[in-house]
Amino acid sequence: MPRAAAPPDPEVVAIARRRRYSAGEKRALLAEADRCKAAGTLGAFLRSKRIYSSMLSSWRKQLEAADRMALVPKKRGPKPDPSARQIEQLNREIGRLRRKLERAEIIIDAQKKLCVALGLPTADEPNENE
Repeated sequence: MPRAAAPPDPEVVAIARRRRYSAGEKRALLAEADRCKAAGTLGAFLRSKRIYSSMLSSWRKQLEAADRMALVPKKRGPKPDPSARQIEQLNREIGRLRRKLERAEIIIDAQKKLCVALGLPTADEPNENE
């Protein structure tokens, strides 16, 4: 014999869930709220839908921000790649280091020529003590 469903326990409190409204629902509720022109109709509308006037004002701000973002011109062309930026930065650093190396080699060559001209020992020649 199948058991009948047990009646709900009156002592158990239901867990409240946060209400979530989609963008379409928000737009529809805003449009309906804007149609409430007579005195007291907006309050009745808010009570019937169980929403607050602060929700309407925040939704209006969200709608204005979305409209502003929709009107911003989009950048054309390929999107920047973060790895390409890093590669470009590294290539610049390689070029800088190569120029620095070339200058250092010129200075070293000049020092060698000066040592040969003055008859001083260079690092390439072994010392007499060794």
